[in-house]
Amino acid sequence: MKQQNDSVLMNRNVVEFVTVAAEYCAFLEQAEQRSRRDFVGVALKILPLLYIKASMLDKMELSEDSDLETLVSEEDYNVIRITVASILGEQDDYLDVFVEEMKYSDRPILKTISEDLADIYQDLRNFVAIFKMGLESTMQDSLATVQQNFELYWGQTLVNTMRALHDVYYNQHTDDEDDAPLIDMDE
Repeated sequence: MKQQNDSVLMNRNVVEFVTVAAEYCAFLEQAEQRSRRDFVGVALKILPLLYIKASMLDKMELSEDSDLETLVSEEDYNVIRITVASILGEQDDYLDVFVEEMKYSDRPILKTISEDLADIYQDLRNFVAIFKMGLESTMQDSLATVQQNFELYWGQTLVNTMRALHDVYYNQHTDDEDDAPLIDMDE
């Protein structure tokens, strides 16, 4: 049984997902060093890769006695959210139609890229930290949990946020120093 679990936890798709998840977390933890344009450009590259790697995971099941630690504190979450919000400034807000509240509204819901990225970060940082501990049963439960959360929550959030980031990168101003549009429609 141990050999089978090791092969599941260390197969190529899992290793690649863990690697991309860790890179995403490191990217956000070091975000304050980036310009808006650089930050958005990197986010637009890492988010689709994260989505692909998460969607390629084999279905995992939680054990009956699964009780995983939450390692990301509210303070950690807020540092990421506030850092991203300060980088994006007035371009942090976007209108979203793919949220549960839309079922009861005829208007899009105001969301923020910073909160979306911090939500994804929280789930992935917890996963990566637990996975790094190397305890087989918690690694498997952590993988099953992050996979379930991808399907139910952060996968859709990631896709919605990419749409907003695409708009920031290609259709709006991205550097405070350079107020020229990224795409000149007159050319």
